[in-house]
Amino acid sequence: QVQLVESGGGLVQAGGSLRLSCAASGRAFSNAPMGWFRQAPGKEREFVAAISRSGINTWYSDSVKGRFTISRDNAKNTVYLQMNSLKPEDTAVYYCNAVLYESSRRAVGPWGQGTQVTVSS
Repeated sequence: QVQLVESGGGLVQAGGSLRLSCAASGRAFSNAPMGWFRQAPGKEREFVAAISRSGINTWYSDSVKGRFTISRDNAKNTVYLQMNSLKPEDTAVYYCNAVLYESSRRAVGPWGQGTQVTVSS
């Protein structure tokens, strides 16, 4: 089973950038399509982005398309989320997880602790 540790969150002004990292343990990482999700206060967790096993194909929610970029380094068992042009509505706890299949928006497996992103206006 893959264990996930997210990092890289913080407080940033609107228009700024952050890069999140998700370190995964377990040999299954390179075989799993991965995704980023987020949960804002009082809201349900939502899909943000996903990436194929190879890293060639990516998918994004409409709300982040053009601003966020998901990538992965299978040699380091790590998936990243580069977030640019951040908006206050991006404020949330961000989580990574494996997704059910490539292009899926459904997470599988246990959640990590997440990393808090706060965007001030």
